[in-house]
Amino acid sequence: MSIPVSLALVAAMFLVARLAELPSWPLLACAALCAAVCGLFACRFRPGLFWRCLAAFLSAFVWAAASGHLKLEQRLAPELEGRDIDITGVIASLPGRVERGLRFDFDVEQAPPGVPRHIALTWYDGRRVEHEVVEQHVRPALHAGSRWHLRVRLKRPHGNMNPHGFDYEAWLFERGIGATGSVRASGDGASAQYLIDDRVWRPACLIESAREAVRQRFERVLGAPDDPDARHPWGGVLVALAIGDQRAIPPAQWDMFARAGITHLVSISGLHVTMVAALVGMLAAALWRRVPALALRVPAQRAAVVAGLLAATAYCALAGFGIPAQRTLIMLAVAGAAMLAGRFSSPANALALAVCVVLLLHPMAVTNAGFWLSFGAVALLFYAAAGDIGATPAPVRWLRAQAAITLGLAPLTLAIFQQVSLVAPLANLVAIPLVSAVVTPLALLAILLPVDALLLLAHALTGWLMTLVAWLTAPDWALWHGAAPPAWSVAVALLGTATLLAPAGWPGRALALPLLLPVFLFQPERPAVGDMKVVVLDVGQGLAVHVQTATRDLLFDTGPRYGMEADAGERLVLPYLRAAGVARLDTLVVSHADTDHSGGVASLLAGMPVSAVMSSVPARDALRLARPDTRDCVAGERWSADGVSFDMLHPPPGARERGARSSNALSCVLRVSSAHGAALITGDLLADGELALVAAGAPLAAELLVAPHHGSRTSSTEAFIAAVGAKDVVHAVGYRNRFNHPNPVIQARYAAQGTRQLRSDRDGAVACDFRAAGIECALSREADARYWHNRVPVQ
Repeated sequence: MSIPVSLALVAAMFLVARLAELPSWPLLACAALCAAVCGLFACRFRPGLFWRCLAAFLSAFVWAAASGHLKLEQRLAPELEGRDIDITGVIASLPGRVERGLRFDFDVEQAPPGVPRHIALTWYDGRRVEHEVVEQHVRPALHAGSRWHLRVRLKRPHGNMNPHGFDYEAWLFERGIGATGSVRASGDGASAQYLIDDRVWRPACLIESAREAVRQRFERVLGAPDDPDARHPWGGVLVALAIGDQRAIPPAQWDMFARAGITHLVSISGLHVTMVAALVGMLAAALWRRVPALALRVPAQRAAVVAGLLAATAYCALAGFGIPAQRTLIMLAVAGAAMLAGRFSSPANALALAVCVVLLLHPMAVTNAGFWLSFGAVALLFYAAAGDIGATPAPVRWLRAQAAITLGLAPLTLAIFQQVSLVAPLANLVAIPLVSAVVTPLALLAILLPVDALLLLAHALTGWLMTLVAWLTAPDWALWHGAAPPAWSVAVALLGTATLLAPAGWPGRALALPLLLPVFLFQPERPAVGDMKVVVLDVGQGLAVHVQTATRDLLFDTGPRYGMEADAGERLVLPYLRAAGVARLDTLVVSHADTDHSGGVASLLAGMPVSAVMSSVPARDALRLARPDTRDCVAGERWSADGVSFDMLHPPPGARERGARSSNALSCVLRVSSAHGAALITGDLLADGELALVAAGAPLAAELLVAPHHGSRTSSTEAFIAAVGAKDVVHAVGYRNRFNHPNPVIQARYAAQGTRQLRSDRDGAVACDFRAAGIECALSREADARYWHNRVPVQ
């Protein structure tokens, strides 16, 4: 497989992944016909590289688009959303622990029409209240590969959409998940959930059962990862190395791995697969040579190749066949086949073939960061080693390889994650040989031999390594954050790394630094003096609003808490701010104590410097304990920056001390105004608070209104709507939220005023620029639309 042909295939797959709508089947049929004609030209009439690349491009485009069409047909029918449905199927993945329950993939075998074949479910522990009767329902034990009858409530795949944010819907689409949902509580005295078969005898189910058995044994020896009193805190890392279950690693450990740049080592990477194949191959060759009859019939080298490939295949199966493992297995298979056939295949061609096979099996892999980083790392190793000569000492080659990967992947890492670990070269220098050559083989040997000492030794070595990693990542400068760079700067930086890593004697090496600087020094354009930008983030059922002026940044609320270990501050707000080039917040306003507004504050304060905090939360709230300098929101307070004015309109002075019937009644209300318009951010302001502002003649007029209380019937009175007179109102709501926000009555009130209504579940983040040329609002679900995104109907 030639490199240009593989690049043509990658380009076609990438193009399809950027489409907002897929071409129709007739258009794809025409493209397939053109691909066949180009292939015929390449084979019979004009045997040239151009025609081969064009044929590959068109064929790959048709294949990716057709695969997308077929996957879209496996989406939940809209009319089935929110209904209780009885289904029968098989638990198709390892059940993973979540707060108060388990999450797993489910292969549907019997269901009403419109239910997809592959769904993701959560089965909660908890209670169910019906007719004033509290019913405790306890989740039974769940095992991979078992068949169940379940009553479920499903919804179409849907995720938050923010600029430069993680595309959860793409992740689900790549895995073939057509719906997400939860298992319902049993009722009417009879269980709607029951086990049909303990085990389904299918290869995939048996593999998942084997993975679950390995995890159970590891947890028996090392303890469960969610046990706060566990004496072996790094047991989840060993589980991830052995079976690829990364959910066993707590979030705090992931943060440390990211700061050290070693996240690739705590998953089953290509390096681990290669090391396992090499170790098994060497062992097989040594044993083979000791049996003369075998050595005379088949050379030991050939036996070693076969044994190594079998071991690599078994390891990849145990890992769930992730993309890095697939890539390595395919490359090993190509190299092994060449050795068995007595023909040499160049590393570059083997890599090109691996790219093509992986993409043909998984066209959506081009949306996966791991695809680019894993193949990019291997390509860099081949490129950097091209100028090596045999006399180069092994330690020098090792150091050069580490430098090549660190420098070469830095632009891609910055573009994808907006961060680069500065201590990664040192951390990987120790971690790679220890994890790949010692810890991983010990963990795998512990699967074959029921000797607990093997796991305990592997854990002790991992603990020693993590002590070193913790010391390396302790300084604040260990992880460097940068803004999301434009595509042109990434391309220029990649050219710079190629120049820097070129063989000795390359004349253009002096250009490397100038080519690398733009991607690391890039800063997004900020509003001019007198202008402002207001972004209402999509955080689900909650609120977070970013206001930016020429030199200042303000955040109003931090979004909801999703569970004990996850909140919008960490998952959504901080990544957005860093991608936008915000290194420090000048002002943080937490409107009130409700967790859908304050849930992300702890993560935000831990992850970014904040100069000033304002809030109406009570005196003993965690925010005031963490930041004793928090000032009260008080109506009448006013400040300005860069020609933009900030006016606090609510609550009135002394309101927090006097108390209120609910925290919503104390909600901060902020009006931000420029020469080109104003925005009114209301938190959860209630109707009586609205009417008090109208009666007091408060300056409420604004072009942009963030709807009070998410569009609830408790707010948005007719007098308030008329006083604001907004052209646009944004309802910050979660998809299919249980409160039915925004309420249809409230929507009708805004419609009667002629106000355009935007909503975060349908439009994603709403970014409004207030400039002299006018006010322009960009919607994330329009600007970043992809064909797999869920379309919420206009209501």
